[in-house]
Amino acid sequence: MAPVFSHGDLRLYLLNLLDEGPRHGYDIMQALSDRTGGTYTPSAGTIYPRLAKLEEEGLVTKTVDGRKTVYAITEAGHAEVEARAGELEGIEAGLADSVRLIADEVRGSVREAMKSLRADLAAASREERAATPQGPREDDPRVFAREQLQRADASVNEFRARVRSDLRTHVARGGDLAATVVDQLTAELDRVARDVTRALRG
Repeated sequence: MAPVFSHGDLRLYLLNLLDEGPRHGYDIMQALSDRTGGTYTPSAGTIYPRLAKLEEEGLVTKTVDGRKTVYAITEAGHAEVEARAGELEGIEAGLADSVRLIADEVRGSVREAMKSLRADLAAASREERAATPQGPREDDPRVFAREQLQRADASVNEFRARVRSDLRTHVARGGDLAATVVDQLTAELDRVARDVTRALRG
């Protein structure tokens, strides 16, 4: 993947960002990410050494604000930004082209990955059909048991949802919920659970 910034362009672009106003390091990295549509997110190891170099050159100053270090452009830095305004326009244009190319590469990679995934899934499906050429018969007791289990799950979930809704609506409307009602509900559920267990054990 082609780099977003050519050699030396990042230095000037950092100056340009600081010419817009003081920023702390994370804010600078976030601004770079935002202006490249998220296709370029520089690391601290990329940004801070360049900021330190700009400070050495007298183009940037830094001040500590609590736990943050804020960088600001100097008059000399501002003068360089103005003197190289034409280069900045070229950087902006090149940046837009780079971002477009990277986005195209990413879309191409995603398309290839999806194509490969679909091919893998199709192959796996063919292998599975080959391994089990004859599916389970409708009268297979295992198939019937799974169907009944799904019915039971649906019934239990429907009962739970209905009772829960009734209880919540009743309380929300200011109704009382006596402990005896909850005790009775619990007892009935226990009784049904025991009946189901006995029926399963035959």
